[in-house]
Amino acid sequence: MHVMQVAGAEVLVTQIIEQLSDRIDATVFCLDGLGELGQKLLDAGIPVIVLNRKPGLDRVVAKRLAKEVKSRQIEVLHAHQYTPFFYSALSRMLHRSKTKILFTEHGRHYPDIVSTKRRLANRLVLQHYAYISTACCDFSANALRKIEGFPKAITLPNGVDLRNLPKRGTQTQTNQLRQKLGMQTGIPYAACIARFHPVKDHETLIRGWQVVNRSLPNAKLLLVGDGECREACEALCRGLGLQDSIEFWGIRHDVPEILRAIDVFSLTSVSEAASLTLLEAMASGCPAVLTDVGGNAEHVTHGVEGLLAPRSDSQAIGEQLLELLSSPNNCEVMGAAARKRVERDFDLTHVIEQYAAHFQKLAKC
Repeated sequence: MHVMQVAGAEVLVTQIIEQLSDRIDATVFCLDGLGELGQKLLDAGIPVIVLNRKPGLDRVVAKRLAKEVKSRQIEVLHAHQYTPFFYSALSRMLHRSKTKILFTEHGRHYPDIVSTKRRLANRLVLQHYAYISTACCDFSANALRKIEGFPKAITLPNGVDLRNLPKRGTQTQTNQLRQKLGMQTGIPYAACIARFHPVKDHETLIRGWQVVNRSLPNAKLLLVGDGECREACEALCRGLGLQDSIEFWGIRHDVPEILRAIDVFSLTSVSEAASLTLLEAMASGCPAVLTDVGGNAEHVTHGVEGLLAPRSDSQAIGEQLLELLSSPNNCEVMGAAARKRVERDFDLTHVIEQYAAHFQKLAKC
């Protein structure tokens, strides 16, 4: 990993370790830092080794990784994202490690530009060190095959733990949950749960909320998370006169309850692969208003589990939020469809069993 922070891929790693604890002996390598989840794993007795990568090509990291892999008799390296894969492959090339590498790509940058040098290196050399290449959605798998140079990349979807995501309750139960969370009853709520980062483009959501606020002045938008763009977003809210309509909740550890208490989930990223928070929202019976980017359309069918809008189109986002928040019946129907879709296609237990099968196959190579 890069850093075991609280984010989608990192949560998945933690869940894989927990669910396969009786079948794998796990060690986590972090290129750049420990992170909150890394500390929790350490506290639980899981080895987490921070490699402290330096800027540029750090050959020392490759050497140390190879040494750790050999001393710990590691049979399979599961590399999440391209840079961890690169250093995994480099450690094999330079230090004759025989460890098999499973490469998983989670997201893509926007714009998705890859240098010619990197493409050639992947096609001529590095792809051969990825014994299995997977991506969390067709969008990312296609990018691996067509842009990066990993022609055998396959899709292995993300999943969520339905045991921790119960179905939405009755209206009485929802009201009780809202009271527990400090929310009002009898008014519409939307929420975005994402780190404040340029790729998540909170600005489009905030500007779109003006459309909602004009027609539903009592409606509330909850922005859950933290990050480098939070202060700018707070300033934008004040500048647009939305400070009484948009609430910043920071990092929360009760996200499943928040998702069962709101009416609509929204994510206005400029690029997205397979958002775990989106899947959690769908499992919680939330219809979604999303930008039509990356893998979003693979998870939400427009008009069935939610609504899709063009990237950066705040007017369209606002109109779609208003459409759903003004129609509790549509929210209920789409939310129920979203739950069924997750139960059918994105159950975490099935996803992890697929990873376990790959681990087993590579360990026997």
